Amino acid sequence: MPTRLSYVIKYVADMDKAVAFYRDSLDLPLKFASPGWSEFLTGETTLALHIASDRNPAGSTEVGLSVDDLAAFHAEKTAAGVVFPEPPRQEHGVSLASLLDSEGARVGVSG
Repeated sequence: MPTRLSYVIKYVADMDKAVAFYRDSLDLPLKFASPGWSEFLTGETTLALHIASDRNPAGSTEVGLSVDDLAAFHAEKTAAGVVFPEPPRQEHGVSLASLLDSEGARVGVSG
């Protein structure tokens, strides 16, 4: 079951300023922008900007992985000792879960 890096989320305090920086200063092509979520065309892995929150302060990042079968991945990795603070759920039309990496950082997984 291959695991792929599908996105990186950068949490930002000012969406307009962050979009302008990545688009205008770094020349990344903008896929779309909205007040809470924006994406850039960066090949197979998406760079997404998300408004910061208490849980995800400005400047922090989150890695997002994709798997073919999230339920099977969750079962296999849970049995291997990987901690999932949030079980798989349906959101935005896809199955999503979160796991903790070796340093306690959240990693999103979609399937």
